[in-house]
Amino acid sequence: MQKKRIAVFASGSGTNAERIIHYFRQSDIAEVAVLVCNRPGAGAIDRARRLGVPVELLDRTQINTPEVINPMFDRYGIDLVVLAGFLLMVPGFILSRFDDRVLNIHPSLLPKFGGKGMYGRHVHEAVIAAGETVTGITIHLVSEQCDGGRILFQTSVPVDPADSVMDIERKVHQLEYIHYPQEIERMLQ
Repeated sequence: MQKKRIAVFASGSGTNAERIIHYFRQSDIAEVAVLVCNRPGAGAIDRARRLGVPVELLDRTQINTPEVINPMFDRYGIDLVVLAGFLLMVPGFILSRFDDRVLNIHPSLLPKFGGKGMYGRHVHEAVIAAGETVTGITIHLVSEQCDGGRILFQTSVPVDPADSVMDIERKVHQLEYIHYPQEIERMLQ
C-alpha cells in the first residue's frame, strides 16, 4: 500500500509540525511530504529541514494563487493538508480540492475562545481572564469560517487558579503533541 502524503502548513516555531514529522516516520500509513510556511525565519522551517522534510516558503499571495500552490500539491502528491500553527485563512479553492481533508488544531475547547486573533498565548490569556476551570484542544476540519469547521476530537485539562499563561500553554502543548498525530492517522485510516 502506498503511503498517504501530508502537507503540513505552519507559521511559527513548529513544535507541532516536528511532532507530526516524527510520528509519521514510524507509520506505514502516511508521511509528511512537505512543510509549507508563510513566514521567513519561522522556527518550523529549521525544524523541517533538520529532519529532512522539504520546505516551501510561500507568501500570502502565493498561497492564495491556485496557479502557484496547486502545482506544488501535485509535485508532492499531497493527499491531506494539516495546519500546525498556521495563521492564515485557507483559501476556498484548497478546501474544495481537499474536501474534508484539511485539519487544524486549536488550543481551546471550541467554540470557546476561537475566531480571528485567537491563537497561541492569546487563547490562554482569555481562558485565565474568563476564570475557566478547564481548557484543552480541539481538532477540527477547516472551513471558510475561522475555527468553524466540524469538530473531530476534543480533550481537556484542568486549569488551576494559580496557573500562569505558560503553565496552561505547557499543559495544552502536551495534549497537542499526543493527540494531533493520532487523530491525523485516524483520519487517514
